Formats: sequence, C-alpha cells, structure tokens
Amino acid sequence: MRIEHDLIGDKEIPKEAYYGIQTARAKENFDASGVSLSSFSTFIISLAKVKKATALANFELNELEENKKKAICQACDEIIDGKLHDEFIVDMIQGGAGTSTNMNANEVIANRALEILGHKKGEYKYLHPNNDVNLSQSTNDVYPTAIKITLYEKIFELVDSMKILENSMAKKAIEFKDVIKMGRTQLQDAVPMTLGQEFNTYAIMIEEDIQRLIESQQLVREMNLGATAIGTGINSHPKYIKTVEKKLQEVTNRPFVTARDLVEATQDTGSFVQISGVLKRVSAKISKICNDLRLLSSGPRTGFNEINLPAMQPGSSIMPGKVNPVIPEMVNQVAYQVIGTDVTITIASEGGQLQLNVFEPIIAYNLFNSINMMKKAFESLAYKCVDGITANEQRCEELVLNSIGLVTALNPFIGYENSTMIAKEALSGNKSVYELVLEKNLLSKEHLDEIILPKNMIRAREY
Repeated sequence: MRIEHDLIGDKEIPKEAYYGIQTARAKENFDASGVSLSSFSTFIISLAKVKKATALANFELNELEENKKKAICQACDEIIDGKLHDEFIVDMIQGGAGTSTNMNANEVIANRALEILGHKKGEYKYLHPNNDVNLSQSTNDVYPTAIKITLYEKIFELVDSMKILENSMAKKAIEFKDVIKMGRTQLQDAVPMTLGQEFNTYAIMIEEDIQRLIESQQLVREMNLGATAIGTGINSHPKYIKTVEKKLQEVTNRPFVTARDLVEATQDTGSFVQISGVLKRVSAKISKICNDLRLLSSGPRTGFNEINLPAMQPGSSIMPGKVNPVIPEMVNQVAYQVIGTDVTITIASEGGQLQLNVFEPIIAYNLFNSINMMKKAFESLAYKCVDGITANEQRCEELVLNSIGLVTALNPFIGYENSTMIAKEALSGNKSVYELVLEKNLLSKEHLDEIILPKNMIRAREY
C-alpha cells in the first residue's frame, strides 16, 4: 500500500493502483448503479482527449513545463489507445457534479505520467493531479465537455446501426413489391396496398430519424472548455480559451467550438434534453414498427399471418410448437427504457440551480446507456429478424379478395350507394364483395377483374 493525503486526511491506496485518494473515496461513497466509468470506454477516451488538449494549451502558453506536458500527453495517448481503463473505478452515478470522475482521470493520468518521468506512483511533488493535470480546468468545464465529445462519437455509432436497419427494410421493400395485401386503419380493413409499400414506409421512417440524429449531433459541438468554475475563466491564462479550443479540435479531429457565453454554457443542459428527445422519438417509431411486425406475423392460424418472422427459439415451456416474436419484443422493451429515461434526463436538467447543474452524472449515464442499448437492439432487429422475414403471398391475396375494404376500390365505378349496399350485404352474409358485384350485374367480370388488378389498386387512378 501507499499513503496519500487530501482534505479529509490520510488513506491507504493499493501500491499498484493508478488511481489515487479521491478516486478511492468516491469508490466507497458511490455504489448506486454498480456501473463504473470503465463500462463506457468512449467516455474515458473523451476525458483523456480533453486532458491532452489542456496540457498542450497550457504548454503553448508557458503554463506547463515541457517534460510534464510530454508525460501527460503520453499517458493520455495510452488511455486513448485503450489502456488503463480498468483504473476508472468510480460509479457513473455520483454526487459532486462529476468531480469524482474528473479526479479519477486526473489521478490515473498523473500516476502514469510520474512513471514515465521515472518516479513512483503517488510522488505528486514531481507532477500533481490538480496542479498539473487539472491546470486551468474545473470539473465544471471538463466533465460536460467530455460528455459532449462522447455523445458526438456515439451518435455516429447509432446512425451506423440505424443505416443497417434501414437497408434491411429497403431490401424487403424490393423483395415484396408485388405482394398485394390489405391496408388497415384503426385495425379495420381499409384499401389494398403492397407489402413492399409497407416495408418501404419503415425504411423511410428510419431514414428520416437518421437525419434528426445528425441534426442533434450539431448541438454538442459547442463546448464550455475554458470556463473553469462557473464560466468566468478564473485561474486560466487570458489566451487559454482560444488556445484550448484549437488544441481540442486537433486532438479530436472534430469541429468543436467554444460557446458564445461560457457562463450560460456551464449551467445549460438543453442540448442533452434535445438529444434525449430525439432518442425518444427514434425509439417510439421503431417500437411502433416492431408492434406492426408482431401483428402482421400473428397466428399462425388465428392471426394475420401475412409474414413469417425467423424462428429464433422455442416460445413456450408448456405449449409445444409455439414460436414467439422475441426479437421485436426485446426491441420494444429497449424502446420503453429509452422513453422512460427521457423523463429522468428532463427532470435532471430542470433540477439544476444557478451557475451549475450537479445532476449531469445521471444525464450522462442514461444517454450513454440508451445509445448503447439502441445500437445493439437495432442491429439485432436487422440481422436476426428483418433480414429473414418471408411473405405469405397467398394469405395476403386471400385477405384482399375477401375483404369488405375491396369495395372502396369499386366506389368510383358503382357509386357510393351501391358500394354501401354491397359492403353491408357482404358483412351480413357469406358472400364476397367480388361475388355480389357480379351477382347484381353492377360490373362485367372483365371490368371488375381489371379494376382489382394489384397495379390498379395501389396507386391513384389513371384517367
């Protein structure tokens, strides 16, 4: 063990640990979720990028010695490459507005930098977590900046997953373009359409939400790095804000910019609420698609049975032969979780007071977790469900020909009154609309067959 000291007093730290005393105290104090920072590697990498950018800026402004700058940057580069992530042991949900996360990063980077300089871990007189690694910074600008960098990257990941799902739907739209089926409104027969049109709609819905995600990504380009405690820039060089903006752009290779007003940017969490809202929108729409897939595949004998979902596993411990739509069901539940966490994020944003929102840890945890779940769920939906869907073409056609809704396609030719009469009689008896129209000599068989050709029922009528 080694002994470290802070405001509270002395504490033993495992000799080989790269984290220090403040991290150790936070580990003891916070264990609400059981999910540590190490569960979100992109977030750890983002923290390291912030620390590297600040070290480069401080060196350029003659605030940090060259040997310390090199050691800090090397330590950060190692973390960016995936090393030392298991040293980030603090729970994601923590008091202190993210101070424990910032200090976890400061201590790990400081102790690795000390090794690089030829010193022992904990010999902070040579390079200090606060004085050197945290130079010109506060948790209040480092922490939200790292969250935004993480979200910027993770939105790319989620967009890629959604493109996979969109592509799967688009392929099915082409495959099913000639499969005639009955469209429904309010779960009642409406008018004919193709199964291809149905799946093309899903592809377009997803494509539109990809655009909404890309738009929301622009909201997290604006950083408050350089704000330090509340946005006034106290304890930093007069040129630090502009310098660290340039260095952050270089380190991340992303177009991050400094906020127009750092006091406002330090307390405002509106961008997180907006992104959460977009995630909720995406989840609601894809959950609706999953509802449709479950309904369209229901049966197989007593439901719609228009499509078949791939059989993934036995569906019952008591009913032999039963297969359930387990992948859409899983995606539904992910959507419900994301929609629920949007409430948490909204309340956490509203709960901020004066110059700082102390509830950013729960905001970060839920945003990162939501995106991770959505990414995995959407790829599973594409690969394990949509790609394997097949159409029951004969069943789809039978439902169209036996549907009362078919009379809507005949309305322009036999009139509303006759159409109503045919519909009512078809409902009360065992005859189809097709049979009744011929029986009552309302149309010739040739004309009727022409009208109900699939190509004539799924688009506007030509004159």
